[in-house]
Amino acid sequence: MHRMLLLVLMMAAPLIAVFSGAALAQEPAREASPDRKVREFLDASSGSWRDMNVPAEDGRLLHDIIVRNGYRQALEIGTSTGHSAIWIAWALSKTGGKLITVEIDESRYRKALENFRKAGLSEYIDARLGDARKIVPKLPGPFDFVFSDADKGWYRNYFDAVAPKLIIGGVYVSHNVSDGRWNFSGLSEYADYIKSRNDFETTFDDRGAGVSISRKIR
Repeated sequence: MHRMLLLVLMMAAPLIAVFSGAALAQEPAREASPDRKVREFLDASSGSWRDMNVPAEDGRLLHDIIVRNGYRQALEIGTSTGHSAIWIAWALSKTGGKLITVEIDESRYRKALENFRKAGLSEYIDARLGDARKIVPKLPGPFDFVFSDADKGWYRNYFDAVAPKLIIGGVYVSHNVSDGRWNFSGLSEYADYIKSRNDFETTFDDRGAGVSISRKIR
């Protein structure tokens, strides 16, 4: 009896080793996920975002829109030091996408690059330094997600430049835009404009600093 048990265990040993090796081989893939590193970075930097960055409520909203719709081709107009881009890129790391983000100020741009590295998201972000007024119209697209948070006086120009490159079902999100309750200077007219577009359906979310969400329907 004991000899038979010993023989069974000896025969099973190579299989146990194979399965154990397979489990170990899969371990790096789980570690490669940026989720833990991003959460740790966001927790550590909570409350320290300045330089016109979005509040966490709005960052989480952007993340959830992307994940819920499976968006993969994202554009951000106005990086600042990277808070919103981190939320966007975190979502894209789950959908298999990538973000192009544009910032005109070099010091903010450099700080954003450092933050992307610390968050472990650099590979999901194509950060570009320059004037969005010149860069954005030249981008070929297509895009399925756009976040605009640059110079407010140019919001309509950015929208008009990118809208033809947005796929049907994609969304164009604008920061600091509300539905008539409050708005940054000049953005009431912009809100009226995007609501008037019959090729988009626009809703608003005021839980953070206010965003308009314009979904392309035709």
